[in-house]
Amino acid sequence: MSQIVQFVLDFEEDVEKYLNSTYPKMDDYRILNKALDARGSNRGKRPRITYRVEIIALGEKFSGEKESFKELGQLKAKPIIIGAGPGGLFCALRLAEYGVASIVIERGERAHKRMKHIARFWRYGEFNTENNVCYGEGGAGLFSDGKLITRVKSAYVQYVMNRLVDFGAPAETAYVSNPHLGSNKIRMLINKISDFLLEKNCEILYNTRVEELIYKERNVVGVRLSDGREIYSDHIILATGHSAKEIYSHLNDNEVAMKAKDFAVGVRIEHPRELIDQIQYGKFAGSYLGAARYRLSYENKSTQKGTYSFCMCPGGYVLSSGTEAEGIVVNGMSNYARNSRWSNSALVVSVKASVDFSTDDVLNGLKFQHKIENKAYEVSKTLASGKELPSQTLKDFLDGTVGKSVMPKTSTPSGIVEAQLTDILPEFISNHLKDALVQFDRRMDGFVSKKALLLAPETRTSAPITILRDRETLESTSHKGLYPCGEGAGHAGGITSAAVDGVKIAMSILKQEKGLES
Repeated sequence: MSQIVQFVLDFEEDVEKYLNSTYPKMDDYRILNKALDARGSNRGKRPRITYRVEIIALGEKFSGEKESFKELGQLKAKPIIIGAGPGGLFCALRLAEYGVASIVIERGERAHKRMKHIARFWRYGEFNTENNVCYGEGGAGLFSDGKLITRVKSAYVQYVMNRLVDFGAPAETAYVSNPHLGSNKIRMLINKISDFLLEKNCEILYNTRVEELIYKERNVVGVRLSDGREIYSDHIILATGHSAKEIYSHLNDNEVAMKAKDFAVGVRIEHPRELIDQIQYGKFAGSYLGAARYRLSYENKSTQKGTYSFCMCPGGYVLSSGTEAEGIVVNGMSNYARNSRWSNSALVVSVKASVDFSTDDVLNGLKFQHKIENKAYEVSKTLASGKELPSQTLKDFLDGTVGKSVMPKTSTPSGIVEAQLTDILPEFISNHLKDALVQFDRRMDGFVSKKALLLAPETRTSAPITILRDRETLESTSHKGLYPCGEGAGHAGGITSAAVDGVKIAMSILKQEKGLES
């Protein structure tokens, strides 16, 4: 019978050597969890790693069995999944593993073709409405840090991690405490998942936009496509992501139950990676530890508003990630190696529904975002060509000046244009950022640096709307047959939680139609 042990080692100590000396009868082992603790390393304390390991002696087997799936047979009509991001693809995957084929509809190209359109946008400013950082196979997750961290507590989290490993992710993805794939590895995996779905008789319609849902009284019964076709089903999974604004308008016009929700807006801050590594790791910077991460937050007691880091990308890049020709949005990404010369993170301020924008119209959060994005484009167009990202040194931002400091080099392929960011951001966002930056520098001495650059605006941290659904069936509370899914529906916040949400919806459908108990 296997044995599970937990222990802490110095970050440079060899785990296998430790196990062989401590458990001489051990024949094999597998790491169940691995968590780095680098707290205090900037003050000389050596980093340590906590391991949770399963060990077996000769003749023993590791516990647990690989999950098996019984063939349940097709549904009367294939479920329709709108969007080939993590939520949509994992919904289709879970259904397919039980023998249920679906139709996945994606407005953009396959991942490798989508890349070409995005490269032309970054280099020449040639914007493609259907293939950009948010639209196309893989969704926005294809251009992110590729973090798989989630606060969601679900048995399906491990399923998602295991399937990613099955499709080619590094084995450690299944057990490290902060798994990270990077954009380059995610693209490879997405292609393999899609190919697997096609082998399982699923249909994937690329370059096909859903113009509208088809309604029959208070039921959603199908979709009308951009080429005029109509497809019908009893199950419509809406997994369009947080940037498909026209879908929200369509739902609102047809009285689908939604409510405005809080989100966050701010900037992306970029430092030389070497500086962040030094601040966080001290003399251990540049070692096995790799590119350093940080997480910062500050609450203004008088306004009860939080300012915090979000989607930190060690050794990464800042990207232009808008979805409209006359709007600019910034985001961050990094590859698996996290080896660029920069590290970046969003620094965002909470935007509260009914406080910072009226909720008389459920779409007002979208309008709030759009106004900022459009203003950023206008500034860029006035000062440059319209593709360059409005930027300001951190020192100049805090001092309220422009052009007083030398603009540092940047990772963004779109280029930058020096601008007064307070002309783009709402006043309360700018003020809270300035207050928080002072506090952040106290926690990370050197964070406020002449080498730091701010790029704006970061507006798409999450959807500003929740599409309401039943807690048990996960169907829309107002329209039967419609399953709001993932980040765009307000029910997830990242790659893993969106994928888990897709799995949950698949299991709900199988429970209703096939009596399957999870």
